[in-house]
Amino acid sequence: MSNYPVDRSVKPEVKGFFDPDTNTISYVVRDPDSKACAVIDSVMDIDYAAGRITYGHADEIIAWIRSNGFDLEWIIETHVHADHLSAAPYIQQQLGGKIGIGDQIMVVQETFGKVFNEGTEFQRDGSQFDALFRDGDTYRIGSMNAFAMYTPGHTPACMVHVMGDAAFVGDTLFMPDGGSARADFPGGDAGVLYDSIQKVLALPDEMRLFMCHDYGPNGRDIQWETTVGEEKAHNIHVGGGKTREEFIRFRSERDKQLAMPRLIIPSLQVNMRAGEVPTDKDGQAMLKVPVNKL
Repeated sequence: MSNYPVDRSVKPEVKGFFDPDTNTISYVVRDPDSKACAVIDSVMDIDYAAGRITYGHADEIIAWIRSNGFDLEWIIETHVHADHLSAAPYIQQQLGGKIGIGDQIMVVQETFGKVFNEGTEFQRDGSQFDALFRDGDTYRIGSMNAFAMYTPGHTPACMVHVMGDAAFVGDTLFMPDGGSARADFPGGDAGVLYDSIQKVLALPDEMRLFMCHDYGPNGRDIQWETTVGEEKAHNIHVGGGKTREEFIRFRSERDKQLAMPRLIIPSLQVNMRAGEVPTDKDGQAMLKVPVNKL
């Protein structure tokens, strides 16, 4: 493992919020020694067929933070999600906090700026976010140190955020019986994803891991917490010593069978803007549908 500043003596309080429409888990993470907290991977609700955006899921998170008297310091995106829309600006408007993402967001913005034919007014420098994290960067939530691990492969901008004895893995890993995320989006790479997973599995075995998604394989109840040790031993895609070559072969074949996520078109446009909905020349909220581009 690289010299990341792991401190498992700090045990943050973690509250998960499951969104059944997108199978996403958002988190409120509180510093155990203060009222400071962070929100990770929030969800904005969309009725795509009706073109209607609402904030029920985000309002749940806001109500939890307020009812506990917490102070929101960070709103973290583990990556540019392709399956749900971020509610980061809405939560920031209500509670404050800085919106952060990995600095390779610029690669994603450049790629999908072309896909969606964005004009020169769309900034491709990550300036829509308050903070851009590089591998190993540290930041604080109250008195608790946190750091970011660069874990590309699913997308070029994926990061795992470690806070005390808890790591929030985004789509880098799923629960042991769920395996791993796809690696066939633009900028994705199965071999790079395997290498990133190995970085996560090099963390201490007792490290708590929190998933961004769970789909309840084989009908089991939704779950979102496991450990490094459990993943190393039992993950169906990378556990038990599976080799890089085995993973690449499996992941590549599996990805060919997967349909595009239902909300990929609105999600990418919104999330590469830090959760802001794009507007047309008249300032009206408007989404594009590129044809034969994805």
